[in-house]
Amino acid sequence: MAFGKTSGGYQWLLVCLGNPGKQYEGTRHNIGFMAADELARREGIKINRLRYRALTGDLRLGDQRVLVLKPQTFMNLSGEAVKLAGGFYKIPPDHVLVISDDVSLPLGKLRIRAGGSAGGHNGLKNIIAHLGTDQFPRVKVGVGAPAHPDHEMVDWVIGNFSSAERKVVEDAVSRAVDAALCVMERGVAEAQNRYN
Repeated sequence: MAFGKTSGGYQWLLVCLGNPGKQYEGTRHNIGFMAADELARREGIKINRLRYRALTGDLRLGDQRVLVLKPQTFMNLSGEAVKLAGGFYKIPPDHVLVISDDVSLPLGKLRIRAGGSAGGHNGLKNIIAHLGTDQFPRVKVGVGAPAHPDHEMVDWVIGNFSSAERKVVEDAVSRAVDAALCVMERGVAEAQNRYN
């Protein structure tokens, strides 16, 4: 279900994917939540109001308003929060920007896309199902793949980064925030040129 023209409340929906709960803090699957927390720290905003099945925050970018979402539905139901918030504010899919982890990218590498498949990511898959399209921008942050083929992917993505990986992850999260701001202020093509 694609939404119509914006209602004037918010021009962008910034969806930062992760799983709620202390046990998931700092895990590979929570890169989106880490980016939201970095954005909040940097911009001096709070992302703590529970609505649309998500923790939400309000960000101003010049004359644009951005609703920042940290879905509280668990990863594989993230689209529920996107549909509720996007539907309420009539935000079109090309203004729904998602930050997520990506196991197919090396640790710390960013990839900005204007749209495309879920690539096996359950959060993106659910958002595509709820929006009725895969044509929405995203900032993917590489978390690497398991070194051993017999390692369960679920265990990998809800696993913690090693101490050696943490500095790379912190830098990647900071660049992901930069890339997301660039997408919203200057467009996907400019963000791809700078951060891909």
